[in-house]
Amino acid sequence: MPEEQDEKYRKEMARRIKIMQQEQQRRDIAKRLMTNEAYERLMNVRISNRELYTQLLNLIIQMAQGNRISGKLTEEQLRSLLTRLTYRPEPTISFKHK
Repeated sequence: MPEEQDEKYRKEMARRIKIMQQEQQRRDIAKRLMTNEAYERLMNVRISNRELYTQLLNLIIQMAQGNRISGKLTEEQLRSLLTRLTYRPEPTISFKHK
């Protein structure tokens, strides 16, 4: 029984290490594609909203693979991407009078 638990533990640790390595590779790619200010903002997003960070990082990597990024991504460009990802139209309230 302890051997089975040991094996499960080793597999889980190997899986977590692999995920951490992949995440580090993605951060390295982002750092190469962005200015320091933009990268810092991306890391702030990572701290505050992990899901938004993942979406943003995926979008940046896709844009780089599609050659849609020329030069390094600036903080202003990153803010523009953030705005596009988080845009929600203002709800309108209308009253219908009889």
